[in-house]
Amino acid sequence: MNESGAGGVGAELIVRPDRPANGGESVGRVDGRVVFVRGAIPGEVVRVRVTDDRRESFLRGDVIEVLEPSVHRIDPLCDAARHGAGCCDLGFVDLTHARDLKGQVVLDALARIGGFSAADLEGVGAGEVLALGDDGTHWRVRTRLGVDAEGRAGMHAFHGSSIITDHSCAAPEPGMVDGLGAYSFTPGADVAVVADMAGRRHITELAPPRARVRGRRPGARGRTQSARRGRDAPRAHRVVDGDPVAAHRVGDRIWQIPVAAFWQAHRAAPSAYARTVIELLADAELPARPDPLVAWDLYGGAGVFAAAMLDARNDVLDALGSVHVVESDPAALSAAEQTFADDDRVTLHRGEVAGVAAGLPAPDLVVLDPPRTGAGPTVIDVVADADPAVIVHVGCDVGRFARDLALFAEHGYRPRAIRSFDAFPLTHHVEAIACLVPAHRGV
Repeated sequence: MNESGAGGVGAELIVRPDRPANGGESVGRVDGRVVFVRGAIPGEVVRVRVTDDRRESFLRGDVIEVLEPSVHRIDPLCDAARHGAGCCDLGFVDLTHARDLKGQVVLDALARIGGFSAADLEGVGAGEVLALGDDGTHWRVRTRLGVDAEGRAGMHAFHGSSIITDHSCAAPEPGMVDGLGAYSFTPGADVAVVADMAGRRHITELAPPRARVRGRRPGARGRTQSARRGRDAPRAHRVVDGDPVAAHRVGDRIWQIPVAAFWQAHRAAPSAYARTVIELLADAELPARPDPLVAWDLYGGAGVFAAAMLDARNDVLDALGSVHVVESDPAALSAAEQTFADDDRVTLHRGEVAGVAAGLPAPDLVVLDPPRTGAGPTVIDVVADADPAVIVHVGCDVGRFARDLALFAEHGYRPRAIRSFDAFPLTHHVEAIACLVPAHRGV
């Protein structure tokens, strides 16, 4: 335990946080030491119990009493989070102000991690976080639950292994998780619940992850990584209710997505993101060329962005001749094969993005939607070396998004426009989409 005038684990501090941090916390100082506070709104005065003092430079703590509440504080909207679940961590902040805080986080990440100046970001729209709907609750059409030792499904606790049962999250669509207590699930399993385009519910159980082979005892970080690897490994599926696949519509096309596979959580997100990608590409003013345009859709999943580009009607994308979709998930590619069965303009490639993309035809435009870990330098080197006229980068983690944009900037690509979305209301998460063009073309 570190020694500090600010106190160690269990100590109680009075803090007035002054700004939001990426991850849902607020940042303040006590005796010159930074304190990351969970459960506070910047400007409030709160009593905090220290939960982590492992670093000399900062502490972490949770609010145990609000002494001077913000005018933006509301009664928590999520019963599960109020009882310790790790779902709606900003459910105590009114929606409009929560979006303002998220906008500040985006700008801070772009400046601090991305290295972009105010002049770099002037006029690109980076600080505004757009809503995907009017209501912050009942937006989720896909959720993953844990199962406790008694076979009951519920939300995972915040940074813990326990399962919160009998307290519902505010995010799922009405009725989506109702009545789950009538089922007996396998202890230690995960339960995927999806509402399809018609509102019908589908439930699939994923068998418990295989136990880790015993060896050297890992630290907390190692245990987290080990658990994540176990949950990402192939696991047996059991259909509990509905079908093994769920139908989702975007534009005029329908995808049949396995219940346990990836699809955007917010019902409005796939259409909103596809529409935004098309608008950004249409506004990018690609240089004229005589041959049909070639596009890459990297980390393309089931091909939602590929379909949007092919189905768009504008002066830029009317010239699109082919799209190469690169994806490593066989379930997503299987769904894409069904959707594009009669469209020979789409070529599907299974494999890791960097290796596959290096062998593709030179692109005029690239869309990439990496996982939460971001694209990283190897993929960005491949994309930039291909010299596309425009890149649209989709990011679901603000810090990694800013890092990726900084890497593109090293190759001469600058933001022309950035759109951010409140795709996970009541949480700290933000989805951001950037349009990047070579600096010599201007923004």
